[in-house]
Amino acid sequence: MTASASVHVPRPAAGPAPGAATIGSGRALALLLFVGGLIGLAASAVLTFDKLRILENPSYVPTCNINPVISCGSVMRTEQAGVFGFPNPLIGLAAFGALAAIGAGLLAGAGYRRWFWLGLQGGTFLGVVFVHWLIDQALYEIGALCPYCMVVWATVVTLFWYTMLHNLRTGVIPVGPRLRTVVREAARYHWALPVLWAAVIALLILNRFWYYWSTLV
Repeated sequence: MTASASVHVPRPAAGPAPGAATIGSGRALALLLFVGGLIGLAASAVLTFDKLRILENPSYVPTCNINPVISCGSVMRTEQAGVFGFPNPLIGLAAFGALAAIGAGLLAGAGYRRWFWLGLQGGTFLGVVFVHWLIDQALYEIGALCPYCMVVWATVVTLFWYTMLHNLRTGVIPVGPRLRTVVREAARYHWALPVLWAAVIALLILNRFWYYWSTLV
């Protein structure tokens, strides 16, 4: 007599089993965290280097000073570029380095406890809030854009969204039965929110600096 082994798969958004030790992820999310972390890390490193050069030589002109609107130097010399008392890119070096390490661990087959995933969710949420404050400041207070900063914006929003989808689908963030259909549809059209976000930001940039863009037409 033989007994067939069975694998229990928890319902999406129902919450992890009480005895579950760790929660892993699919390869797609793991790769996204790893690659996104590396992209953000590279952008933060370039910004940190340019900031140090400006501190060393105030007349230094970063290579991403392209025109009056796309001007990293104009952004780096503002108070918003060091809102916590030190250059903002230093936050990116630490945060994106950690995200790349988490992604590498997941690619290697690691799993993390629920509190870890909730911490990751909270961290990416704070990143999104900070990024949107920086977007507001860049558009309506500073009046200039930094290409590397925009790379960071896009990376943070993307990582936040896909981390949240993972946490909803695996039950790290439990939702009621009525919202499970919403979660499934959001996962099905997972690309829609990042594309919509990018389109809205692009329109805001187009509108804010139309006085300059119109001269190029």
